[in-house]
Amino acid sequence: MNEKKLFIKRDIFEDLKSHLIKKEITLIVGPRQAGKTTLMMLLKEYLESVRKKTVFLSLDFENDQKFFSSQNALIEKLKLEFGNNEGYVFIDEIQRKEDAGVFLKGLYDMSLPYKFIVSGSGSVELKEKVHESLAGRKAMFEVFPVSFREFVNFKTGYKYDDKLADYFTVENKKTAEFLGEYLNFGGYPRVVTEDTQEEKNKIISEIYRSYIEKDIAYLLKVEKLDAFSSLVKILASQTGKMLNYSELSNTLGISVATVRNYLWYLEKTFITETVSPYFKNIRKEITKAPVVYFYDIGFRNYSIGLFGTVGETDGLGFVFQNLIFNILKNKILYSSGKINYWRTKDKAEVDFIVSVGNKLIPIEVKYADIKKPEIERSLRSFIEKYSPEKAFVVNKSFKGRVDIGKTEINFIPFWELIGKDIFR
Repeated sequence: MNEKKLFIKRDIFEDLKSHLIKKEITLIVGPRQAGKTTLMMLLKEYLESVRKKTVFLSLDFENDQKFFSSQNALIEKLKLEFGNNEGYVFIDEIQRKEDAGVFLKGLYDMSLPYKFIVSGSGSVELKEKVHESLAGRKAMFEVFPVSFREFVNFKTGYKYDDKLADYFTVENKKTAEFLGEYLNFGGYPRVVTEDTQEEKNKIISEIYRSYIEKDIAYLLKVEKLDAFSSLVKILASQTGKMLNYSELSNTLGISVATVRNYLWYLEKTFITETVSPYFKNIRKEITKAPVVYFYDIGFRNYSIGLFGTVGETDGLGFVFQNLIFNILKNKILYSSGKINYWRTKDKAEVDFIVSVGNKLIPIEVKYADIKKPEIERSLRSFIEKYSPEKAFVVNKSFKGRVDIGKTEINFIPFWELIGKDIFR
């Protein structure tokens, strides 16, 4: 493969670059292998291109670990590199430092002439303690696996970067092919850049094993790794479906409390995200059972032996729903928006309810080919009850519109959701 093609441009890069002028610590977090280190190296290259001094340290490197034995040890190293002059300090894999939050807080409060750019893979320590300790002293940037937009841009050599919506409209056959590939393999950068299924398999296997064996076994000290792995597989097999804690407890042979604990671990380590129900009427609507989606579809597929082989009978509709959730999540990332689902006791169900301010936007996801704009009972039921200004039916390719009362219901192809501001 052409070396140039191996580089995937990430949308978050410009945000990170803009934050370099801020005194706050730039904290980059996200799943293992999502591209955090690559982004840091690119930021380092950029700074050096404008004649700024940098140093890169990683707690994964044995030779660098000695600099983190104390704050003084690190400061001595930085003085050696920069003297008392301005410098940019990159620290990778900070989750390996015990009490990392307190360590970084102490450095920040010394008002040193150095700017810290810090990254770490998902761990409870990173998400909880570091976040807490650095209140008011950092800006946190979450790096996710490659999005569908980034994926298509990479696949098309960035030829249509500024007119991707036009590309999707004109090249609908190619768009469908890209969708199929993405729904099968997901968006881990190293998976995306490999050409063969064999190589993709090797990489996702390594990511999966290192997550279970390092993040879970070592960082989180989880006992019963078999039960934890089985939970991941069960969640993967019922993506987008309501969870039953008691059922999971009986199946796995662990307590309900442990099930909830493991689900919490999965969230804090950027593997899954839990979506709770939307309700106003507690008696009529189901209020307790959440649904779970995966940060990366490829990880989900691999865990149940379907990596690269997901077909129509393997729940492709739910995988597509997972993709739509990830797109919506990115859209509300830096807003006060919230994503829920809706289900009543008589089984009326709407996939996503997005709340932004006082706006309520129901979104149905349909993987099946749509020929005409038909409104199903569940969505109609929600509209009749809450009278939202607009609603969306997100699907593979159909575009259309119908109205129910004062509610405007738009049928849109999934790719339109990527660029469309549905919250206006």
